[in-house]
Amino acid sequence: MSAPSHDAGSGRMRITLKIWRQEGPNRPGKVETHFLPDVSPHMSFLEMLDVLNERLIASGLDTVAFDHDCREGICGACSLVIDGRAHGPEALTTACQLHMRHYSDGDTIHVEPFRANAFPVLKDLMVDRSAFDRIISAGGFVSSPTGSAPDGNAILVPKPDADRAMDAAACIGCGACAAACPNASAMLFVAAKVAHLALLPQGQPERERRALAMVHAMDEEGFGSCTNHFECMAACPKGISVESIARMNRDFALSFLKEAPDLPTGSSVG
Repeated sequence: MSAPSHDAGSGRMRITLKIWRQEGPNRPGKVETHFLPDVSPHMSFLEMLDVLNERLIASGLDTVAFDHDCREGICGACSLVIDGRAHGPEALTTACQLHMRHYSDGDTIHVEPFRANAFPVLKDLMVDRSAFDRIISAGGFVSSPTGSAPDGNAILVPKPDADRAMDAAACIGCGACAAACPNASAMLFVAAKVAHLALLPQGQPERERRALAMVHAMDEEGFGSCTNHFECMAACPKGISVESIARMNRDFALSFLKEAPDLPTGSSVG
């Protein structure tokens, strides 16, 4: 991505898009080239794709399918690899928060879906990330009956623990960590979901069992093992630290020693 420069007269840019097109799962895919002559630098990246789709509709062609929802960097729906980087070139930024002002007139941009065996392509730039839902269902919750909501100060939580739990809870489940990892590992996602409960008193009764069950579920979904490349942390739009993985590894090891006979073997830990 070159230094931003725009057409001095109109403020518009000419952008060439190289976009992955695939009709459905297990269908062959290809890269299509599309030219947009009037992209505003004020557009978000997804708004630029909206403009492309409007042009395709006007031409009677099939639109480019891509995931989106809130477009505010909260929901985790957008799942684009832009110029080889999950969510694009800007750090701590989701694809929906990326704006075209970061690009220059005449740029060529390559857009692909997230790539991981556990994220099969549904169509074009959309992938199936339901594997994350199944990992959460394996243990990413507190199952103890709580009755009515307790008073906010009934259980005191040290400020450092609360801060670390909130940092982990910032995970939006987008999958950029798995898409960026050379092994397609989901360890950062799983660790964040384990850590934000393990750091709070309410999450202690199931703490060790939770780590073991969720790592096993991750393995069953076909994600790779963590080998400490740290690409996950670099790609994470919420800046979640790999310290969460180290914390989960401790819980996993303790639970494995206590409960391994009760669960299938073969779980991998990074």
